[in-house]
Amino acid sequence: MSDRELNEECAVVGIFGNENASKLAYFSLFSMQHRGQEAAGITTSDGKKLHTIKDRGLVTSIFNEDILDKKLPGSIAIGHNRYSTAGDDSILDAQPVYARYDLGEMAIVHNGNLTNATKVREDLIKKGAIFQTFMDTENLIHLIAKSEETKLTDRIIDAIKKSEGAFSFVFSSRTKMYAARDPHGFRPLSLGKFKNGGYTVASETCAFDLIDAEFIRDILPGEMLIFRDDQEPESIIISDPQPYHCIFEYIYFARPDSNVFGKNVYQLRKNM
Repeated sequence: MSDRELNEECAVVGIFGNENASKLAYFSLFSMQHRGQEAAGITTSDGKKLHTIKDRGLVTSIFNEDILDKKLPGSIAIGHNRYSTAGDDSILDAQPVYARYDLGEMAIVHNGNLTNATKVREDLIKKGAIFQTFMDTENLIHLIAKSEETKLTDRIIDAIKKSEGAFSFVFSSRTKMYAARDPHGFRPLSLGKFKNGGYTVASETCAFDLIDAEFIRDILPGEMLIFRDDQEPESIIISDPQPYHCIFEYIYFARPDSNVFGKNVYQLRKNM
């Protein structure tokens, strides 16, 4: 494993139940541009189909108002800023990762590194999986597609249980959104709520400030939240929590005005 693969810094966002989902995802990614400048992408759902725009470069160079209004419709959106930790530097390795499978369509964004990614990938290839990228994130698509479970929620849980390492995942289907953290909670992920309806999740709370969302709480280590229309987010504990904090979030990755792992980054840096 190279030094490049050991580095870690990306941003993920999810917007659910808001008609301005693509714009809110855009502003969230803009506020977290410091976490990755290599590539960015957004996938939205209009309830019938997923729509994806992604490219290399900064958020402001990839998206504009016309793209957000006309090419990314819907009330669900997930987005990603990429800082290369694994994979190549081609557009194929930008996120979200999208696929069609037997239950429909799905897109995933991921912040972190899966330590068992190589073994899982080799096993999947032996079973006939064909990979299009070098990202460990793509493992999840294949694990979900090949799961013997009949419901999407159970397939996602099955795939997450087979993944080891540091991760915050946000998944989107045509009608639901899922957000999950690894059992140690190495990578941050917070939950927010809009005053006019809908929810958001993001790697840093600075994203909430720009889109006028109220911070609710951190998603717990080992927890997955399920977002459905006209319902409060459902919480499922997938793995027993064994929390550990990543010190690099406090001293290097996070913006000073963010709250990470329940602590204000500016005050921590001030006292160091």
